[in-house]
Amino acid sequence: MSKVKSSETVKVVIRCRPLNRKEEAAAAGVTRTPGGVGGIVEMDMRLGQVVLRNPRGPPGEPRKTFTFDSVYDPSSKQRDLYDETVRPLIDSVLDGFNGTIFAYGQTGTGKTYTMQGVWLEPEKRGVIPNAFDHVFTQISRSAADRQYLVRASYLEIYREEIRDLLDPNVHAPHVPNVHTHTQRTLELRESPESGVYVRDLTSCVCKSVKEIQELMNVGNQVRSVGATDMNEHSSRSHTLFLITVECSLPGPDGRQHIRVGRLNLVDLAGSERQAKTGVHGERLKEAAKINLSLSALGNVISALADGRSGHVPYRDSKLTRLLQDSLGGNAKTVMVATLGPAPQHYEETLTTLRYANRAKNIQNQPRVNEDPKDALLREFQKEIARLRAQLSHREGRGKHRKEDGEEGWDGEGDEEGEEEVEKERMLQEERLEEEKEAIREDGSLLAEEKQRLLGEKERMMGDLRKERDATEQLTAKYKHRYNKSAPPLPGSRPHPSREAGPIPPGKPAPSLPGSRPHPSREVGPTPPGKSAPPLQGSRPHTALITTLGIIDTAD
Repeated sequence: MSKVKSSETVKVVIRCRPLNRKEEAAAAGVTRTPGGVGGIVEMDMRLGQVVLRNPRGPPGEPRKTFTFDSVYDPSSKQRDLYDETVRPLIDSVLDGFNGTIFAYGQTGTGKTYTMQGVWLEPEKRGVIPNAFDHVFTQISRSAADRQYLVRASYLEIYREEIRDLLDPNVHAPHVPNVHTHTQRTLELRESPESGVYVRDLTSCVCKSVKEIQELMNVGNQVRSVGATDMNEHSSRSHTLFLITVECSLPGPDGRQHIRVGRLNLVDLAGSERQAKTGVHGERLKEAAKINLSLSALGNVISALADGRSGHVPYRDSKLTRLLQDSLGGNAKTVMVATLGPAPQHYEETLTTLRYANRAKNIQNQPRVNEDPKDALLREFQKEIARLRAQLSHREGRGKHRKEDGEEGWDGEGDEEGEEEVEKERMLQEERLEEEKEAIREDGSLLAEEKQRLLGEKERMMGDLRKERDATEQLTAKYKHRYNKSAPPLPGSRPHPSREAGPIPPGKPAPSLPGSRPHPSREVGPTPPGKSAPPLQGSRPHTALITTLGIIDTAD
């Protein structure tokens, strides 16, 4: 069920960086207009206007004026932009809307500074670290009848290839600024429920600001960056950090409803001119791919802003496919266009302003994502309820004994619940074997297609086995809270600690029996480091809830 909201336009803001030392020296003889920012750009923050002067035009040439939702001159603070422009968007994501923030502009104009900033200096922290704090602070202050599950993914588009920055296989020692060729390339898929997604993208459950920051730090270690004549730390790829926030809350009907908000934090690589950046070789190939994808983004913006075009070329690049919902779809979107004020960058600054001016006219249709079919929190809650009911049934009918002042099972308790689950798994495995045999005997299939189908069936059987092992471990841990001397369940593997607690560092969250994990929702490994303490003001989590990564806000 989705609550439909009226259309709204993409919110566009402009930010101009100050002149650097080289530009100040070159513009030493340029007369600055009072109230301007120097160079060729003037800003009126009260009116939201940007005035651009052509440095090579005749004295009487009119200046070009553009009006936007907000403008920020070089003296503006990181926190000003966040509080005025980004904070309302994050609040909407926590209410179940999709949200996107992306920075667009020429290379060296401050896109990465705006999005990430300087993490260790509070006044210079960018949009992304401030958003992390915002999300978990709001969760800790939420009503006691709400539960949350927060997941994060991190990817880059490098030369039109999608790469998982949290893939544990790529976090090996590497040479700085040299991109490893062992990273696997991921594929885009599309579904009616979740739209465009990345297949097999790692998704990690996060329970604190510290954990999600560690994820970004891990991803940044393998992100593609390099030096050019215009930027010593130039982004050589587009990156997208995705945060999924699932919230369970009671509805007017007295039942629990789940809302899922998705936040896309996009740091685009900047457009480049080879004559100015001085790149060659691999850097030149990277620049060509960057410019090609940004050109495709500009074409999508133009088609949507025009309103008369029946075709929007989303499929022209991986970037525009990933931003399909953010531009003209189900999302609230903020575009931060960054400018350079130096006279030598007049053409690039004018192009950025024109694209930003067109983006103001894009109409989105954001709506609350309520009770989606692929909500992972709902599956976790069902698993908790099933295990509690099963253990309660065993406790009620099993024979108890008391030894050394401790209660325990005598091993002859009721096993009906487990037997039913195991029987269902065996039936599923039998069906998969029958389907595999039918595929092998089907002479109408091509060899490649037959191999592909058999591979899919093998993966499904592997998932069933993993779910069985995870459930046995989870049940054993949960039962252990009631009876420290209880023997392990038949066929289960002993847990290393036999104690319930947070997900151990580097271990994946358990899969759910009977459920098919969504390709883009697979729970990946928890980032390295110590597990975070409970949020301030929250009650201690039960072992099962903590293990599954659910944030319970009840007091």
